[in-house]
Amino acid sequence: MKIGQIFWNKNVTAAVFDAEGHARPIPGHTVYDLIVRSEKEGVAIQDLAASMAAGHAVEAVKPLIPIKPREVWACGCTYEMSASFRDAEHGTREGFYAAVYRGDRPEVFFKGTSRVCVGPDEPIGIRVDSKFTAPEPELAVILGTGGKVVGYTVANDVSAWDIERENPLYLPQSKTYTACCSLGPVIVTADEITDPRTLDMSCVIKRGDTETFSGSTSTSKLGRTVDKLIEYLMRANEVPCGSVLLTGTGIIVTQESALAPGDVCTISVPQIGTLSNPAVVVG
Repeated sequence: MKIGQIFWNKNVTAAVFDAEGHARPIPGHTVYDLIVRSEKEGVAIQDLAASMAAGHAVEAVKPLIPIKPREVWACGCTYEMSASFRDAEHGTREGFYAAVYRGDRPEVFFKGTSRVCVGPDEPIGIRVDSKFTAPEPELAVILGTGGKVVGYTVANDVSAWDIERENPLYLPQSKTYTACCSLGPVIVTADEITDPRTLDMSCVIKRGDTETFSGSTSTSKLGRTVDKLIEYLMRANEVPCGSVLLTGTGIIVTQESALAPGDVCTISVPQIGTLSNPAVVVG
């Protein structure tokens, strides 16, 4: 089932989306409310949503960010291509990033809260002090209590790569700032994506009518299982219900295709949908 949020009756409201993109609102609930109620009542979220959705679909409705996450966490170097590119960028002869890719413990870092998140068609941020900000297309996992997988959505882990390149200790400034994370367009519940490592993903950046970048990957190239990433996230770390985990990128945007104001970045996962955002300077 595809679940997301719409603006309905003057409120952000959870909704069930059909194959045509029409939405049936779930009155009085956000997606977070739906997750909490699902856990409290012991009912699968897709069954609860189906029973509560209004009978008539709202047509031509724009999906909002599918959840306002309590926390967003992210994983790095989960694809071999990403690790190799970063080692080449940093000139780390001993394979600093490759060692993370090969190691038992993944890189897991705090990306932010809903404060830094945007939804479909909302602007993503280019730091005012960055000359190489790039999108990072990723599969995102929606988490319930105790790290239970509720579903999946598309994410853009926007990053100021030149700041991290200057010094790896600047990672928080590279990763966490206004509009640095985009999520959407909907959440596909876990019962429909039983194996999250079977998804194709593509990314296109356009500057007006000109395509400045195009790339693709498959989540089959993830170096770790999603369960393993969640396991390490939750160790000694009580991540709250309604949080999101970004699983890393396998699509590398080079400096020649760095985001510029007005660029539009579009990430597609056929089983989930398309997430598109214009870029603006923030700060």
